[in-house]
Amino acid sequence: METYSGKSIFQGIAIGRILFYEKQQAEVKRHTIEDVKAEMERYEKAKETAIAQLRKLYEKACKEVGEVNAAVFEVHEMMLEDEDYNDSIRNMIEQQQVNAEYAVAMTGDNFSNMFAEMEDEYFSARAADIKDISDRVVSVLCGNGGDINDLEEPIILVAEDLAPSETVQMDKEKLLAFVTEQGSTNSHTAILARTMNIPALIGVKIQKEWNGKMAVVDGFTGILYVEPTPAVLDEMQGKQKKLLEERELLLELKGKEDITKDGRKIKLYANIGNVSDVAGVLKNDAAGIGLFRSEFLYLEKDHFPTEEEQFFAYKTVAERMAGKKVIIRTLDIGADKQVDYFHLEKEENPAMGYRAIRICLSQTDIFKTQLRALLRAAKYGNIAIMYPMIISVAEVKKIKEIVAEVKAELEQEGVPYDEVEQGIMIETPAAAVMSDELAKEVDFFSIGTNDLTQYTLAIDRQNAKLDSFYDAHHPAILRLIQTVIDNGHAHNCWVGICGELGADTTLTETFIKMGIDELSVSPGFVLPIRKIIRQTESGK
Repeated sequence: METYSGKSIFQGIAIGRILFYEKQQAEVKRHTIEDVKAEMERYEKAKETAIAQLRKLYEKACKEVGEVNAAVFEVHEMMLEDEDYNDSIRNMIEQQQVNAEYAVAMTGDNFSNMFAEMEDEYFSARAADIKDISDRVVSVLCGNGGDINDLEEPIILVAEDLAPSETVQMDKEKLLAFVTEQGSTNSHTAILARTMNIPALIGVKIQKEWNGKMAVVDGFTGILYVEPTPAVLDEMQGKQKKLLEERELLLELKGKEDITKDGRKIKLYANIGNVSDVAGVLKNDAAGIGLFRSEFLYLEKDHFPTEEEQFFAYKTVAERMAGKKVIIRTLDIGADKQVDYFHLEKEENPAMGYRAIRICLSQTDIFKTQLRALLRAAKYGNIAIMYPMIISVAEVKKIKEIVAEVKAELEQEGVPYDEVEQGIMIETPAAAVMSDELAKEVDFFSIGTNDLTQYTLAIDRQNAKLDSFYDAHHPAILRLIQTVIDNGHAHNCWVGICGELGADTTLTETFIKMGIDELSVSPGFVLPIRKIIRQTESGK
């Protein structure tokens, strides 16, 4: 047995086999092969594996987002079976005697560039598809531990790091725990672990040789056990059983009101990243969705999501929530959430760069497409729209002008839509300081404590070296939250918290006494927070 220490992101016990995930290298090296026939067989086997992955992804997507939105995986399968594409790869392997990885990568680049140069918009858009299928085959050829989007059994995922674009399509029901070498306690991988209610460790010196080995992740102590002894396994199974019993006790709170001892009602909502997360919201009995991170619809695509694709996703969530509030944040792309087809330039300080509402106000065609889908979906449920990274009243007024334009266009086209509440994220110090003026323009505030803390303390939350300096309980943060609550209430604007701080049980009572109206947390935190709410005197 070997033990390794890391920093715990979420408490819990996970027992299972390790899947080592290795990112595909950006550059595929060329080398000469001796056995052409064997290399051809390697390619054909890898292609069949990639096709099998795509078929399973299609079936999974059909269940989660419908056949129309799942069709992209059928298109990818057809492309992989295209004669011209395959002939090019086979010819390079046979004539140039090069390795299959290089032949696939070069063919992918050549075909992708050819499609990109076509004038027809449909065909030029297929360039990204060609690159995606080629990357998939190369990944199989490179012998990654497995496809994180196609898991056969529950696993402990070990990786150097995980980007949001890599985690978004994972089969979350098959993930027992995360273990990464990089990342910080406030990274999006950490947020995902909390959303999924599974243990996670960061800062662990990982090894590829662990792939397939039995392991235990102890999220209480921050220890990873690789090939644990029977005694350790028995001890961990005991801790796991006790934890499950404690969670069973919390289930008694399902169906109970989120109301303080002195009768003050608190809106207790949940945060989600995609349609499939709604199951966790309903399972944990949240009163609504306080943050639907719509950018994950963009991260899981290799093209801009169409109005219909977005409409289907928002409509599905609204219908499943059956009249409960669903607050959808407009796209928050940029910073650590990068998407190739946005073609964003590399920035020295992306957290403070061209991102979120700045993209929407600069590229209004993208923004209007999303707004059209949101307003149309509002006919099917209780949807509200929330705008991120606001710093001024002028931005809010510009947003409202664009929304009015979209409504006028829908009316002129005879397309049904519904009115929605509109709110903003308070995640910049500027918005917090100006909250008295901003409150006059919107229906609600949602305080994004992750970025608000980052910007107020001048600490990059993605930098693990700064974790010891990152103080989410800093008096400056709490003062700003109190200011925002007071200013919002002064202008009939309700105020919530949707950042990770909202799930900090050591601050729940403090927030209630401050006068917070809503807390939106990862689904797994709903019942623990409900317990505290029901035991607290609000003093209001």
